[in-house]
Amino acid sequence: KNSMSFFEIGLKGVEERDADALIGLLHEDFEFVRHPSGASPNKAPMSEIMRQMVSNNVVPKAQRCLYENDEVLLSHGIMDFPDGTPEATLGFDLLEDGKIIKSDTGATLISE
Repeated sequence: KNSMSFFEIGLKGVEERDADALIGLLHEDFEFVRHPSGASPNKAPMSEIMRQMVSNNVVPKAQRCLYENDEVLLSHGIMDFPDGTPEATLGFDLLEDGKIIKSDTGATLISE
């Protein structure tokens, strides 16, 4: 078993801008809850979103794990987007079989 926590594995993928490592954390039945549109992309469209994020210089900062066990991961961070817009993010991931099966995030525009 990997000695790194699920959060640490994901953070390493983010820091190394490794889309394949991040996509590997998604369960085959993955669902992402998008509140503004009500859409729920599954693994394929979310994989493309992840590839775009790591290639478009979206810069995660101050990422931290608030809580993690075998069933859930709750995290907080700041995301700097290419247009200079910073957002505070709160993420809730439901875990199943060691992978993310459902992800629900909230983001708030902030001024630095």
